[in-house]
Amino acid sequence: MDRIVDIATDDLHLSAYRGFLVVSLDRQEQGRVALDDIQAIIVHAHGVTWTTSLVVALAERGAIMVMCAANHSPVAIISPIDGHHAQAARMRAQWEAPRPMFKQLWQKIIVGKITMQASLLAVQGKAEANALMLMSRRVRSGDPDNLEAQAARKYWPALMGKEFRRDQNADGANALLNYGYTVMRSCVARSIIGAGLHPAIGLHHHNRLNGFALADDLVEPFRPLVDGLVRRMIDEGIETVTPEAKQRLARLIGHDLRLGGAISPVSVATQRLAQSLAKSFEERKSALALFDPPDALDWASLGQPVGIEA
Repeated sequence: MDRIVDIATDDLHLSAYRGFLVVSLDRQEQGRVALDDIQAIIVHAHGVTWTTSLVVALAERGAIMVMCAANHSPVAIISPIDGHHAQAARMRAQWEAPRPMFKQLWQKIIVGKITMQASLLAVQGKAEANALMLMSRRVRSGDPDNLEAQAARKYWPALMGKEFRRDQNADGANALLNYGYTVMRSCVARSIIGAGLHPAIGLHHHNRLNGFALADDLVEPFRPLVDGLVRRMIDEGIETVTPEAKQRLARLIGHDLRLGGAISPVSVATQRLAQSLAKSFEERKSALALFDPPDALDWASLGQPVGIEA
C-alpha cells in the first residue's frame, strides 16, 4: 500500500539512497522507507532539509511533498511536471471544456459529498441525516443554491456538537481535521497528476494563488471519511495531533470503498475518480467514477487503532 510519510521532528535531513528515503538527524540515520512505497511526504517540522536528488526520485515515481503550517493545513506542494503519457492532450481537453460541463461535474461532486455526510450521520442515529439526503437530491448544476453550505450548517452541529465551529486555525478536533484533510488532499493531488490533468484548473475552486484547486474539488466526497474518524478519536479522548492520531489518519488511504461493484482502497478510488474526470473532459460528457457511501460495518471499521510503527 502507498505510504504517507509524516515528518514532524525538527531539523531532520531527508535524502535518497539506493531506492530509499533516508531520514537523518545530526548525520545519524533515524530510519528509511522504500521510495516505491511512498505516496506523499508531509512536512510539519521546522528546519527540515532535503536533497534535490530526493525530490527528483519522488517526482519520477509520481510522489509529492506537502509543506504544512503549524495548524497542519498545507501551504505548498512539490509535484511532478509529467504525470501521464497523454498529459498535453488531456490538459488541452480540460482547458477547452465548456463551462456547463464544469458545473455538471461540480454538481456530481457535491451530491457525492452530501450523500457521504448523510450516510455518516445515519449510522450515528442522527435525525439530520434525512434532511441531508433530501438536500442531495435537490443539488442543481453548479450548485447555485449553495446546498453544500446549507448541508454543512446542519452537518457539523449534528456530528460534533452544537458548540463546534469549523476553524482551520483552532486546536482540538479542528487540528485533527486539518491533518486528515491534508492526507486526503495529497492523495487526490497525486492522482490528478497521474491522470495527466492540470491541478490548478478547478471545477469550482478558483484562486490565482492556489496551484491545486482541482484537488480541493475532488477531495470533497472523501472528507466525511476524515470527519468520521476524527469523531471517533474525540470520543476516545484523543483531542490533539499525536503520533498515533497521525498514523490512524494516514491509514485512511488504505480504507476500502465500494466502487462499481468492486472493493478498492481510497488511494485507488482517488485514481479512478481522476481518470474518470480526464475521460469526461476528453469525451465531453460527465462520467465521474464516484464510490458508494459506506454501510454501517464499513463506517465501524474506519480507522481502527493499530500499534505505533517503529
